Amino acid sequence: MTTRRELLGQAAGALAGIAFTGCGLTRGAAAQTPGQARRREVVVAGKRVTTVDIHAHCHIPDALELAGQKVRFPKLVITPERIKVMDEQGIDIEALSINPNFWDKAERDLQAQIVKLQNEKVAEICGKTPDRFVGLASVALAYPDLAAEQLQDAVKRLGMRGALIGGSVNGTELSDPKLNPFWANAEELGIVIFIHPQGTPELEASGRLKGGGGLENVIGNPLETTIALSHLIFEGTLDRFPGLKICGAHAGGYLPSYPDRMDAMCANRPDQCTVALKKKPS
Repeated sequence: MTTRRELLGQAAGALAGIAFTGCGLTRGAAAQTPGQARRREVVVAGKRVTTVDIHAHCHIPDALELAGQKVRFPKLVITPERIKVMDEQGIDIEALSINPNFWDKAERDLQAQIVKLQNEKVAEICGKTPDRFVGLASVALAYPDLAAEQLQDAVKRLGMRGALIGGSVNGTELSDPKLNPFWANAEELGIVIFIHPQGTPELEASGRLKGGGGLENVIGNPLETTIALSHLIFEGTLDRFPGLKICGAHAGGYLPSYPDRMDAMCANRPDQCTVALKKKPS
């Protein structure tokens, strides 16, 4: 059976045919010649590869309005300019997604309205330009039963390829058993779940991340991704749902750097690994 460490190695090898980029949409492509109209091509080992940006946020203005907010980042609203920038950066396809941080604390009915509107609008965008955009659904994960229904609808009716969720749900870890219906549905559908951090407010409150460098983002975001993925491993969620397809934002946080330390903890301090895992954490 493939270990998580081997999976990381396979993912690196897969870059010969496909590449995943970060969320640098607003930056121009440094290698692009000014005024050049032709799409920039990415070549690996002499072969043209398809470049997919799985970390491609967007805004749906009507959904923001439902939540009582305004568009903060106009470049995240999908317009023809978006494809122009994609061409400049050499991005062939974007998996459009919406960060839930502006609506995930709303009441159930409002979350249901926002999610329905967002998913239908994103599906509409993807339907108009299917060769450049695919959609990752929004789900109201604070209400797991509703989230499972929304995921089913988004994939079956709207053709979404997966979903974006936060690294935690209003203080609840993704490994909490009450989220099992959602994970079961995601496994059954065979789609990818993109975990995007919501920061580490408990650490920010301590003041440790104050000062220069934007550490709330630079350290806080990958840290939450690391915590979320670690809980899914150590609490046995990935054992219960072995068919899950999960992508952690920002290169998986710090997790890829610590597989040996994770294994050593269970080997040397078994009292700290309270759930019997089917294989090593790595």
